[in-house]
Amino acid sequence: MATIYDYTVPDTKGGEFSLAEDRGKVILIVNTATGCGFTPHYKELEEMYEKYHDKGLEIIDVPCNQFAGQTPGTDEEIHEFCTLKYNTQFPQMKKSDVNGENALPLFEYLKSRKGFEGFGKGPTALAMSAMLKKQDKNYKDSPDIKWNFTKFVVDREGNVVARFEPTESMKKVDDCVAGLL
Repeated sequence: MATIYDYTVPDTKGGEFSLAEDRGKVILIVNTATGCGFTPHYKELEEMYEKYHDKGLEIIDVPCNQFAGQTPGTDEEIHEFCTLKYNTQFPQMKKSDVNGENALPLFEYLKSRKGFEGFGKGPTALAMSAMLKKQDKNYKDSPDIKWNFTKFVVDREGNVVARFEPTESMKKVDDCVAGLL
């Protein structure tokens, strides 16, 4: 049976990044976008990276253009945007799909371990639910990634322990990561 460490992600230099390189670390894997209402999550992700990287946190950023075309740039443009606007230092991978026939196998694995459990409560959660319901009335029944900035947390043993939708507070993500370090 496959583990998280059996997967690779295309990097921006034409190679593959192996998750086995992060064995023994807490890993936060997130599909991102540069032109989304959730793009400011980059700021909090970078703050987490700076706070916890030396304690064993790795963040894997996978830009994705599958949600309303909100990541239209090249890998170089995306990287430049993130480093200039948010001073990101964590690894950014090649822009890739997270759903559908071209989805990265890593995301298929993540979704099989932690399916969609809802957007939670509050105005943003209700807005996301209403928008997705217009596109697919059965959207809740699929484990697919629903939007940009869905986050998966992997513990030091390689277990996918949490999935956070973009509507979830970054404080809850931070608390989850801190509890695993």
